[in-house]
Amino acid sequence: MMKITAIHEQFPLARSFTISRGSRTHVDVVKVTIEHKGIIAEGECTPYARYGETVESVTEQIKYVASHAEDQSNLHQSLPQLLSAGAARNAIDCALWRLEQQQKGIDFPIQSFDIKANIITAMTVSIDTPEIMADQAREYCELGAKLLKVKLDSEQIIERVKAIRAAIQGIAPDTKIILDANEAWGELDLNAIFSQLAELNITMIEQPVAKGEDSKLLGIPHPVPLCADESCHTSQDLALLLGCYEMVNIKLDKTGGLTEALTLESKAIEMGFTIMMGCMLGTSLAMEAALPIAARAEIVDLDGPVLLAHDRKNGLRYQSGHIVI
Repeated sequence: MMKITAIHEQFPLARSFTISRGSRTHVDVVKVTIEHKGIIAEGECTPYARYGETVESVTEQIKYVASHAEDQSNLHQSLPQLLSAGAARNAIDCALWRLEQQQKGIDFPIQSFDIKANIITAMTVSIDTPEIMADQAREYCELGAKLLKVKLDSEQIIERVKAIRAAIQGIAPDTKIILDANEAWGELDLNAIFSQLAELNITMIEQPVAKGEDSKLLGIPHPVPLCADESCHTSQDLALLLGCYEMVNIKLDKTGGLTEALTLESKAIEMGFTIMMGCMLGTSLAMEAALPIAARAEIVDLDGPVLLAHDRKNGLRYQSGHIVI
């Protein structure tokens, strides 16, 4: 008999984290534990209000699956019929991956996939004044960051980016910068913004317009490649993104786990998109499950544990802007 349980855990952040939709001082995660024939495996998800999720709704979904977990041999295959893509399915799917690999005597994910020893990950600069954002970027670069992800809203876009670029120029001029608008630029002059940002040597811009308004990106120049985040959850979303974006951001909490994430990765590449592997705020338990795709992605943003005041015991090791395996 398989036993599936879920608990709510809260992790404080090292500093307030601000994006275009608001600020946070902690992250709420749901940890799933699966016990079967003496083996225990775990998975983690982060319920996300933007997608209508709460800790309570995700926990109820997990309890629903637990009531259908009599036969582990086919639960993994039937999971997409029991739950739609989202946080709850992610936690269960990743726990099942760990369980099944442990049953084979394989360490997931390191022995299950070809994962390189060091993966460059973005370090995230949250929204604040240009001066404070510049200071945070400088701190990251002094610690060896190779890639900065800068959160922005619709205000002071160019001023903030210029301040960051100037702050790191003397110590890390080769550090790449990607920008994340979190859907906040839909009412701006995108032509002008994109052109000005291209002059600041920006590597990529993530989700400048709201999901459902992606057509605003058609027929205008993209001097900086654009990446779909909120607009891309599963492989079924890809067809509507052609011509709007050059890249897609895969997150396990959106795809509903590693299983669909691998499908999304494969189909996206077939259709000509490049891959970013991203994350919600969370601990190393969640980031570890994303490593199979991160190992191949063009851009990786798995710095969730770095933003926490403390991670789980025996978490991933972050050093000089890398995840060190």
